[in-house]
Amino acid sequence: QVQLVQSGGGSVQPGGSLRVSCAVSGHSRSNYCIGWFRQAPGKGREGVATAYLGSGITTYLASVKGRFTIDQDASRNIMYLQMNNLKPEDTAVYFCAAEPRQLCPISRPGEFKVWGQGTQVTVSS
Repeated sequence: QVQLVQSGGGSVQPGGSLRVSCAVSGHSRSNYCIGWFRQAPGKGREGVATAYLGSGITTYLASVKGRFTIDQDASRNIMYLQMNNLKPEDTAVYFCAAEPRQLCPISRPGEFKVWGQGTQVTVSS
């Protein structure tokens, strides 16, 4: 079935940039919503951004809007979460997730059934 494989991330100082990739495979013609989530140490998983695979329509968590951007390489079915002007509070494991659905808002993790393996993003001085 649908599979998500992540790459990228890493460690940067505050104000730096990182990118996390999410390669999507095994999907049909269904309209897949791709969600980006993060889980900081000692905290629950929260939605960060969403986009339809193959669509330019995106949504963002207020705290990352203007700093994070979803990009995609449609020919390779790869979604990217570009993270600029990173802050220490952005430190977390970042996940991509997929669910075929008509609406693609930021939502709870339970709304998504297929997940990538997670990628560490660390922002520290």
